[in-house]
Amino acid sequence: MIFITDPWFYAWAIPAVIITGISKTGLGAGVGGVAVPMMSQVIAPGVAAGIMLPILCVMDLLGLRAYRGKWSWSGVKVMLLPALFGIAIGALSFNSLSVNKTKVLLGAISVAFSLYQLVPALRNLKTWLPEFLRPWVWCGLSGFTSTLAHAGGPPITIYLWPKQLGRTEFMAMTIVFFTVVNAVKLIPFALLGQLNMANMGTALVLMPFAPIGVWLGVRLNNVINDLIFRRVTLACLFLLGARLLYEGLQ
Repeated sequence: MIFITDPWFYAWAIPAVIITGISKTGLGAGVGGVAVPMMSQVIAPGVAAGIMLPILCVMDLLGLRAYRGKWSWSGVKVMLLPALFGIAIGALSFNSLSVNKTKVLLGAISVAFSLYQLVPALRNLKTWLPEFLRPWVWCGLSGFTSTLAHAGGPPITIYLWPKQLGRTEFMAMTIVFFTVVNAVKLIPFALLGQLNMANMGTALVLMPFAPIGVWLGVRLNNVINDLIFRRVTLACLFLLGARLLYEGLQ
């Protein structure tokens, strides 16, 4: 089996997978997009995205089981068509973006989302668009950024936040949305060569940490304040994003 052997990669990748798994349980919801920025400290963002996709698909199935029947299909349907357009645009852009440009984009998304979550005044973003445009802008952007770097969480959070959903329904809507999005992404990722033997082998090595992250999330939900977890993780995401911006602009 072919896989990455660099220990520094796993020093970043293992915590990234565990944090993503924790976020799938609702603890620190919206910060699962930290995985690719973390891995991008040692490998190219496109490679990190290819490694993470099979892992995300497994996590999605675990999440579906946990939140089965707790989402609104009518709400999800509105989100999916714009997301599919975003995936198509992201797939067409995948190979046209250099590593540095991808780092700048990913860094900008990470920094912007961190500030959006950490600075309450910035949440007025939700008032800038009429209702009928919001799914096309935010869900379409989510499909696009999810295809490039599995960073679709920030736009979806911005889209769902004003709806004042309960925590359970918010997580259920997010999980079923990304289950469909990640399943669809398997097609362009395969065509783009991102599901190659090395990426799939590395994903298999990391796969055991996916259920560990989900299990930890369930446990930590009962003992750790969600607000503290989110703020610490978002602060880390901000720093990682700032570093990616710096590297990409060099």
